[in-house]
Amino acid sequence: MAKRLKGKVALVTGSSSGIGAGVAKAFAREGADIVLNYPNKSEERDVWDVEKAIEKLGRRVMVVKADVSVEAQVKRMVNQAHKAFGKIDILVNNAGHADRGAPVQDMSVEMFDRMIGVHLRGTFLCTKYVLPQMYERDYGKIINVSTQFAFGGTPLFTHYNAAKAGVIAMTHTLALEVGERNINVNCVAMGATWTPMVEQVPPEKPKTVLAKQTKHRFGDVDKDIVPTFVFLASEESRFYVGQTLGPNGGDVFS
Repeated sequence: MAKRLKGKVALVTGSSSGIGAGVAKAFAREGADIVLNYPNKSEERDVWDVEKAIEKLGRRVMVVKADVSVEAQVKRMVNQAHKAFGKIDILVNNAGHADRGAPVQDMSVEMFDRMIGVHLRGTFLCTKYVLPQMYERDYGKIINVSTQFAFGGTPLFTHYNAAKAGVIAMTHTLALEVGERNINVNCVAMGATWTPMVEQVPPEKPKTVLAKQTKHRFGDVDKDIVPTFVFLASEESRFYVGQTLGPNGGDVFS
């Protein structure tokens, strides 16, 4: 079977576990070399496991610790990746942050800023520092990550939903800026998916989401979510521009 990403280099932020890890390993199976990213020491063991899995697939892989909300760390990460591999063909802005949420009146400014910082500022910073070399080579695939909640919201998560809605707006705008260049910018807004982040939200929240979903189950990272990322990273998606694809089990129709 032809490898759809053969010869490509992909930077996947937040790739120590969950969707990011699944995407990184899937890209490696499709022939890509991978830059893994994780934010702090607590995720080191997980990211090393992902690294080993990719090495077993015969692909080159490097690991970079960086908080995507911090400009200097993002700039260093991108420079290290470019120095090691000579290019970044695919950027997946997946890095995320979860908390238990709060009503707006009880939400601390620090809680709000952290969520916006990782999801929205992080997407901006990574794109800002990867995009110039994509322009130089006139090639690139940028895949942003949002959520179905960006379309309808959900109580207690104003900060998360606002950040993810901003990511979709950023996707639209950047797609226009890229224009006729050979660079595609798209977004994945998945539904309820079982990842370690789910364990950090109130247990009643996923149950509420699944109750109104057509399939009434969590998405499986490898079977239900990752294929959309592989498609958007491949040449099969070359006519997809500024789109938001929603593997969400029928939770939201967009």
